[in-house]
Amino acid sequence: MQTLFTLAGGLALFLYGMDRLTAGLRESAGEGLRSLLRRAAGHPFRGLGIGTLLGVIAQTSAGTVLVAGFVHAGLLTLAQSLPLTLGLNIGTTLALQLIAFRLADLAPATIAAGTILYLTGAHCRRRPIGSALIGFGLLFLGMAMMGEALRPHRGAMAPWLAHFDGATPLGLLTGILAATAVTAVIQSSSATLGILFAMIHAGTIHRFEQAYPIVIGANIGTCITALLGTLGSNREAKRAAYSHLLFNVFGGLVGAAAAPLFYRWIGATSDSLVRQVAHANTIKMVATVALVWPWQATFLKLVRVVVVSREPTPPSSRLDPNLLAQPEDALRATLEELRRAAAWCRESHELTQRIILESTPAAWRRVQRNEAAVDQIKQAARNYLVRMTRYYLSRRQALLLQHLDRIAWNLERVHDHIKVIAALSIQRYNVAEARFFVEELDHLFELHEMTGVVLQRLEAALAPEIEDFGTAASTVIQARDALAARSSTVR
Repeated sequence: MQTLFTLAGGLALFLYGMDRLTAGLRESAGEGLRSLLRRAAGHPFRGLGIGTLLGVIAQTSAGTVLVAGFVHAGLLTLAQSLPLTLGLNIGTTLALQLIAFRLADLAPATIAAGTILYLTGAHCRRRPIGSALIGFGLLFLGMAMMGEALRPHRGAMAPWLAHFDGATPLGLLTGILAATAVTAVIQSSSATLGILFAMIHAGTIHRFEQAYPIVIGANIGTCITALLGTLGSNREAKRAAYSHLLFNVFGGLVGAAAAPLFYRWIGATSDSLVRQVAHANTIKMVATVALVWPWQATFLKLVRVVVVSREPTPPSSRLDPNLLAQPEDALRATLEELRRAAAWCRESHELTQRIILESTPAAWRRVQRNEAAVDQIKQAARNYLVRMTRYYLSRRQALLLQHLDRIAWNLERVHDHIKVIAALSIQRYNVAEARFFVEELDHLFELHEMTGVVLQRLEAALAPEIEDFGTAASTVIQARDALAARSSTVR
């Protein structure tokens, strides 16, 4: 029993350390990480490089969810997201190269240094760096604990591990399926490979043929996180997640076919079995990317066949950097982008009516995805407007730019309120005193419909082709005043 608790504690430390490490690195990178993702649009090789960097900073699954969120918001197309996804897979293998070094002896010093930075950097960038160092130390401490727990039971585990020996086709398949299932449960390929490294250090696994199937299965199993993370997202975002899955399934087939080559030549890369596993993971991933890269269009056709949907393709971002030199065109593009954000608000507002009547998990997930999309559009639009100020602007253009920045900010606040209403509606189901009578529901839905009119007119007023902005604005103000008057009476 003590062994089981030690093993579970080591795994928990490893997972928590990995979470702290990636969270600290992402926080340290800040908004620059999102800016890098936006710059990947339209540049495949740049997207591959940025994706690789993101994979080093964050785990593949977390990075894929972030990329899928950009696709949902229309800031990236499916085609633009694929190089990022390929790079993410390479980047994660490079991060594991660092974990493959046996640095458990440095864990206490790393945790101590990280704690000092964390406690003394409450209002500066030292805090996230300290968090990352603490996570880095805990990660190796967890691996050491798992190794110590497994070492006394090497002999007892040998017959069980023989079933997953990749030296035979059946053992290779069984090992891949088992590693896929374990990784799908813990939702981290890094954690699965961390357990593998601990087993190697403990002497439980001592041949590359035993470890190789776990490498393949871990890469496939980690895709479940992205699939779960896109529940409630639009069709293109789901396709981005499925492209990650299909890529790794293809990579698994490539890895299985190349197994004899790895068994014969991987020993030439290092004398350490842990290093051999890390090298094989990187080599397999780079080879798979090289095979898929020339056939990206065909690969995306396959993704569209797998993920069939009648849902229309969401409009893509209008924030073209090439328009910045023509401020009038750039302002028009910003208006169109803010109109997309208004459309997300209107859709989420309509979904809240369903949530008020009954608990609808799918609708709530969609509201959450739309919230992330509106946040990303707001930040992208505001960054775009800041870049626009580097060019000459007339007084009218400068004033309009300021108003557009305020609109972007307020649209994000509008959706925040919509999300709060949806969240409160879900909480209300468990509170008997919070149930509405029929008459109260009638009043509530009357206000809901009047709010919908305001949002519809707002979306229409943001159309750049409108010549009379004054009249369009008046219709929005009239609907707002009517809503305010009726709201006061109902309240």
